[in-house]
Amino acid sequence: MQQILIISGLILVLIGFFYPYLKKLPLGQLPGDIFIQSGNSSFAFPVVTCIVISIILSLILNFFK
Repeated sequence: MQQILIISGLILVLIGFFYPYLKKLPLGQLPGDIFIQSGNSSFAFPVVTCIVISIILSLILNFFK
């Protein structure tokens, strides 16, 4: 249990450190992502981005399994 918390904390620190670089990636703007804007409201549902992230995480987790 402690090992999972330590690894989760390290991952969050790494994401925070690399956030300026991760922000430049086109995630959330891939073809197939739904973005609706009308008036002063907007709705975003990144379908393809969720699928890509899911595949990447599955590959990483299966690699370390």
